Amino acid sequence: MNALRPRRMVILSCLVFALVACALVYLHPALFVDVEEDIAYLLAPSPERAFAIGERHFNGSDPALYDIDRASYFFEQAARVEPNLPYLYHERARIAFLRGDFQSALTLINAQIALEGESEPNSYYVRGLIEGYMQKYDAAAKDYEQFLKTDPNNWAAINDYSWVLLKANRAKDAFYATSQGLKTFPDNPWLLNSNAIALYEMGDLKDAKLVAARAVLMSKKVTVADWLHAYPGNDPKVAEQGVETFKQATEVNMHSIISTTTAPALQ
Repeated sequence: MNALRPRRMVILSCLVFALVACALVYLHPALFVDVEEDIAYLLAPSPERAFAIGERHFNGSDPALYDIDRASYFFEQAARVEPNLPYLYHERARIAFLRGDFQSALTLINAQIALEGESEPNSYYVRGLIEGYMQKYDAAAKDYEQFLKTDPNNWAAINDYSWVLLKANRAKDAFYATSQGLKTFPDNPWLLNSNAIALYEMGDLKDAKLVAARAVLMSKKVTVADWLHAYPGNDPKVAEQGVETFKQATEVNMHSIISTTTAPALQ
């Protein structure tokens, strides 16, 4: 009888583990995935496995698994063993940017570009975004131009490019860039909104008003998927709020232009 007790304890432990696992799957699927990943990594650690886990949790299209802290942890685990793993500097730079650590983000993306250069054109896009937030607008514009050579019809890049051009007081260039983008994406509310701002800055208030009104109309059709495409890597849990904020921004822009066009002339 006593000899059977250890066996019964093992069976009982397995049953308890199975019940707990089932409960985790039902109540907290992401937590179960975390446990599964932790065990797999503990049993067979490698920079490639760490990077793959990080990528899994840095995917804006999967709200249930998106976890920037967990992604960062595994990217750093990979970096400790193999810092030059393809695309690793790029992803670490994106996380630093999302956390508002622009200097670290710039250092990391510079390392990525030095390592892989033009073979990873997305890194120029990310560097342009970082430089833009650091108010290095001319440098940002050059990096967006480098990216757009490889993907000239990327509307999100065109819009971000126009943003830094506007910040650099290059309204005519921003108007040209957005106008080219609108030839392919005539109903894109981001491009319409930026195009209206460029027209306004150029002094063309009549056309700015018309384009701004269309931007508001088209913004009402923006979906969560559209927003996530425009802001990849951002937390999908705030996507709905992001959509509403963008809609409000287009309306504020339109009302600002209207108020200018209808203001009485100064005597």
